[in-house]
Amino acid sequence: MTWLEDSFGTKKPIIAMCHLQALPGDPAYDAAGGMQKVVDLARQDLLNLQQGGVDAIMFSNEFSLPYLTTVKPETTAAMARIIGELMPDITVPFGVNVLWDPIASIDLAAATGAVFIREIITGVYASDFGLWNTNVGETIRHKMRLAPDLKMLFNIVPEAASYIGSRNIIDIARSTVFNNRPDALCVSGLTAGVETDTQVLTSVKEAVPDTMILCNTGCRVENVERQLSVADGAVVGSTFKIDGKFDNLVDPERVRAFMDKVKSLR
Repeated sequence: MTWLEDSFGTKKPIIAMCHLQALPGDPAYDAAGGMQKVVDLARQDLLNLQQGGVDAIMFSNEFSLPYLTTVKPETTAAMARIIGELMPDITVPFGVNVLWDPIASIDLAAATGAVFIREIITGVYASDFGLWNTNVGETIRHKMRLAPDLKMLFNIVPEAASYIGSRNIIDIARSTVFNNRPDALCVSGLTAGVETDTQVLTSVKEAVPDTMILCNTGCRVENVERQLSVADGAVVGSTFKIDGKFDNLVDPERVRAFMDKVKSLR
């Protein structure tokens, strides 16, 4: 049994994104609605995702655009409050993603009891957010100090960014696994909701067959059979939203239809 099966109780788990609205300090924060509105909308999405049958939830500050690579303390604090208020309603394993800061993600996971984080943990990138650097040695040591059992999902295809240098995805996957022992690799499209190339998924899985590979963006009812024929699971966000649009709230009917399809494949 893989750690994915052990943690989520099924093969080919679907990790659903619970995208938090803009938070205090973010450009799009709704000061009139305040934190209570953020909590209320997060609860609505959480319940719709769980009732639709997803296997796990990942809380992220998806609407904190434009993202920081070192987040402010108020962001982590706000996310901790939200998850704390939602804790009585959470019925599936959950993870956290404080975009784009692995140290803050570990801090939040330690405070909330999250099972996993997903982050950009290795590499140096040219991105829409500027030069994007990481310090994997410090990040892993921070995890071992605060949450030694925390699972680490390494996103090796950062959205809106490209690796500095000429290394291809296969070389990156192999060296990431050799040097860092990730619990899983996440393979993405260009931005949230953009389909991950199945051939890239296949190439990465063949390069590191003993490592869990997750399809990180763009899984839909129409392609999930193909994607899960290669990937060990998927992270799903925009597909579950009204009209499949990133900016919208979760549509419970879309969740049910997608999960019915996944369950038929298992």
